[in-house]
Amino acid sequence: MSMHESTTDRDLYQTADPIVEIRDAEVVFEMDRGVSRVLESADLDIERNEILGIVGESGSGKSMLASAMLDAVVEPGILSGQITYHPDERESVDVLELDDRELKKLRWEDISMVFQGAMSSFNPTMNVGGHFTETLDAHNYDVEAGMNRARELLSDLYLEPERVLEAYPHELSGGMKQRALIALSVVLEPDVLVMDEPTAALDLLMQRSILSLLEKLKEKYDLTLVFITHDLPLVAELADRMAVMYAFQLVEIGPTEEILEHAAHPYTRALLNATPNLDAPLSEMRPIDGSAPDPVDVPAGCSYHPRCPLADDTCVATDPDYHGVSESHGVACHHWAHAAEEIPFNVDAAEATTGGNQR
Repeated sequence: MSMHESTTDRDLYQTADPIVEIRDAEVVFEMDRGVSRVLESADLDIERNEILGIVGESGSGKSMLASAMLDAVVEPGILSGQITYHPDERESVDVLELDDRELKKLRWEDISMVFQGAMSSFNPTMNVGGHFTETLDAHNYDVEAGMNRARELLSDLYLEPERVLEAYPHELSGGMKQRALIALSVVLEPDVLVMDEPTAALDLLMQRSILSLLEKLKEKYDLTLVFITHDLPLVAELADRMAVMYAFQLVEIGPTEEILEHAAHPYTRALLNATPNLDAPLSEMRPIDGSAPDPVDVPAGCSYHPRCPLADDTCVATDPDYHGVSESHGVACHHWAHAAEEIPFNVDAAEATTGGNQR
């Protein structure tokens, strides 16, 4: 789903002041049964100081996009394209040209990431404070100043700093451990924090609590947040913009409120209709029929066509270009103009996902 067709098309994923630019990013794995393409032609700007939500079903390529941002794709994966980081007061950085030492510095000091399942990465034989001092020391930071920042961060996250720093990981609840991990990920003062399914193992109340705390951290420390999740309501509550992924491609990008009200890709509309909503009867929830394609065997044409009620011969034969729904809202679909009519929302999407409390 190329986004390189015209100046208008490029405008759909460019922003005024990008802190990270992703261009034509692809990740492939050579396998015995063929080439597995797990990220395809991804083009995306991340605006400085925004909260960007990246959403899609499990296995859609969200985590791979995040790994590509940090040149952290595991071997034997092959990453190509261009990733450019624009710090405030330094020259722009070509991430894919960095050596191992430079990458280590970038991944903690500039663009920090909390990987999915990272709570289990705490060393059980080391107290939480040891994780902070080890990280600060490894990056040649002033440990005393860094630990003062750690205490402030933990306090910002409504934790008792000394109690948490002295505790071992197993002594903390899941919510406390996740908040300690967030503090650890920003103790070196990065510009960007990428979070991959950060609340997946937590109960609903703790999820909402952590989202609220993330917003406060963003404002206090001038963070840019990238929030990756399959849970669309979480994105709706938190994000300024949304990027929707399907079958390893970005299929719709735009302001959150606009996508919730005027989603133009059949997949996005189906995803919204499949979203659990406490105010709607269960009978109105519409799971998406079928399943996402195998990365070795992605169908020709539009990758969503086997599941799409709007699909025709054009969809089967031709990969759709990006079209502008508005100046800041783009969609890769041949029939985007008819999606709302053909796939009506079963409840008001904006109300369902935000409880009527939009950002």
